[in-house]
Amino acid sequence: MSFEQHVRAALDSLPPRLAAALDNVAVVIEDEHADDPDLFGLYEGVPLPERGDMAGELPDRITIFRLPLEEEFPDPVDLEREIRVTVLHELGHYFGLDEERLAELGYE
Repeated sequence: MSFEQHVRAALDSLPPRLAAALDNVAVVIEDEHADDPDLFGLYEGVPLPERGDMAGELPDRITIFRLPLEEEFPDPVDLEREIRVTVLHELGHYFGLDEERLAELGYE
C-alpha cells in the first residue's frame, strides 16, 4: 500500500459518527514541514468545539508529513500503524482534544 493509501485507510477506519462530524477540514500530505522537518503531522484551524459560524472560512487543514514518518518507521507494518496514529492524533485536535488527552488515548 502507498503512503497515500495508508492515510486514506486511516480516515476510512473512522466510526461513521465521527466521519460524519468532519466538516470544513482538508487532510493533505506533504514531504516535510519547512520549520520542523521531524514533525509527523500538524492541525491548523479552529477546533470543532470552539467554532462559531464558519461560513466563508477556509477549511481547517491537517497535514501528514511523509518523509519523517518513512525515515522513522522503515518497517512497513510500523509505518502503517504510525500513519494511522498520526492521522487520528491530528483529528483529535480537530475535535478539541489536547495533547494530554491524546496521550491518555494512546495517540501520542
